[in-house]
Amino acid sequence: MTRSLPALPPWLAHALRAQRGPVPWSAVVRGALAAGPVLLGAVLLDRTSLGVVAAIGAMLAGINDRPGSRRAAVRRLGMPALAGAAGLLVGTSAGDHLGPLALTLLLTAVGLLAGSVSAVGPIASGAGTQLLVASSIGAGMPLPDAGWQRALAFLTGAGWLLAVRLVLPTPRATAGDFRFGGERDAVAAVYDAVAALLDAAGTDDATTRRAALTSALDQAQDALTGPRLRRYASSAAERRLHAQYAAALPLAEAATALAWAGDAASARASAGPRRLADAVRGGTPTGPLPAPHRSAPALRALDDALLHAAHAFDQGEGGDLHTRPRPAGARWRAVFGAGGREYGLRVALCFGAAVAVAQYLHHARWYGQHQHWYWLPATAVFLVKPDLGPLVSRVLCRAAGTVLGALLFAGFAAVLPRPEGLIALVAVSGALIPVATRHFAAQTAVVTVLVLALVMVGGEPQASAGRIGETLLACAIVLVVGHLPMPGQRGGGVRSRVAAAHDAAHTYLTHVLGESALGGGTPEARAVRWTLRREAYRTLAEARAAIALAAAELPFLARHSAGADDIVHTLERLVDATTACAVQLDDSGRLAPQHAEQLTSLLDELEQGRERSGLRLPERPLPLAG
Repeated sequence: MTRSLPALPPWLAHALRAQRGPVPWSAVVRGALAAGPVLLGAVLLDRTSLGVVAAIGAMLAGINDRPGSRRAAVRRLGMPALAGAAGLLVGTSAGDHLGPLALTLLLTAVGLLAGSVSAVGPIASGAGTQLLVASSIGAGMPLPDAGWQRALAFLTGAGWLLAVRLVLPTPRATAGDFRFGGERDAVAAVYDAVAALLDAAGTDDATTRRAALTSALDQAQDALTGPRLRRYASSAAERRLHAQYAAALPLAEAATALAWAGDAASARASAGPRRLADAVRGGTPTGPLPAPHRSAPALRALDDALLHAAHAFDQGEGGDLHTRPRPAGARWRAVFGAGGREYGLRVALCFGAAVAVAQYLHHARWYGQHQHWYWLPATAVFLVKPDLGPLVSRVLCRAAGTVLGALLFAGFAAVLPRPEGLIALVAVSGALIPVATRHFAAQTAVVTVLVLALVMVGGEPQASAGRIGETLLACAIVLVVGHLPMPGQRGGGVRSRVAAAHDAAHTYLTHVLGESALGGGTPEARAVRWTLRREAYRTLAEARAAIALAAAELPFLARHSAGADDIVHTLERLVDATTACAVQLDDSGRLAPQHAEQLTSLLDELEQGRERSGLRLPERPLPLAG
């Protein structure tokens, strides 16, 4: 009899999990052209200290350089870089004029601000991270340059990588303007996801495929929004991409309704979306699209959506992206609400404690001649932020990665010529960062090699042992402080995400029921419906991601989000059912009795789940019209 191995606890399983996927060769090339060449140019100009700062800016920008469109990269790389430059200014000024106690209090306040702002979203989180890292570097890194020079050098390094990101052609991008290659890939992925969902209809994979479709739509929407990269925003290429994205929304709606019904679709149904995906990637005409059998409301909606898509592809007119700007009030609530307060307090306590310990050890001359006290708080930043991963998982990966990276660098430092060999090592490390981001330990090892090389290029001795000691001490501080009891109820980040998803789902349902009361929707009402459906699925995906991270914390922290997963699962089914109702309304102009029963059952289940979990969610009474 075979005995199965016991399952690993979630916090350990998360530490061992790595992302998979093809090698991002474009990002590898950009990484090789970023920190290394910037540092080389500064060394040749005899401005080595500023070159080190510029290389740090390029390195941090490289960590944020993820797959996607060029316009999305402007915000994803640019906003954190600006925050990092501000952090260097604040840190340099504070380090020059404040004593240990005042410096600790100031940086703790900066940690509170950066942590609270990080609750807004991924870009804000990246900005908060670079603000804290740069402020600690500015306060502690012994450089001869003024604060404004450091900030300018930091922006130069990050700006250089961003410029390479915008200008460098994408490999294998042969169709149309290469600057829109990321947008084309994202829109094509939506049609592929629609086809995959149609293939999975009636099977156990339908839920997973629907989640993948949501992710593809989110990425395409993000890719098509953001700063303009052309002089004229109404270019033909951009209008065509907008039209192709907008044409995918009714297809996604029909596919979701078909999957909710549980009826299997023929291979003919998914052939059309796949041809549309090929047309987007290749910039070619769609050609004849096979029509599915019109035997059910969802199949009739799918056929109509394919006809609409064929017309949209031929005309190439701009389409609505069906997105609304996030209200300023929602951003303020994210910062000052329960989630933002908990996030900010956790970051402030850990960052402030790391600064306090580092200041004490620094002034007690524990460091000897190597004044790297800023490593301690900078390391704590990457460990403590909840949206970056569970605390224990990141501590384990950080410790292992630092030890590995420091040992590797010690070997390289013994044989490489200086400074040319170290500059080459910086370039190689920059190229490896995009690949190493698949696992935090691997990323830490690569970054450790890069940082230690920068330290030696700056004229300091080899510091592998000190780097290991600083990291292990930071890990211990974060483990202790990060698990201390805090005022208020824990799990605020998860609760705020679930509440946002709950509100978006009910807003979407209310709109669809309003269409039912009017006997069917107008084209304008359908456009609003697609916008609300996108918001509902996006907020549900964000809530699901927050819950997954919280569940991988240690048990006494993970218990604060217990029950949230069941609520989100019910909300997802409610939104799926609402989508099926919307398709039924378009087909017949009325809500079928079985759909009303499904909605009533799901709303009752949601109420019961809320009572069991103890999560406080807004009550939204909804009249169900037959």
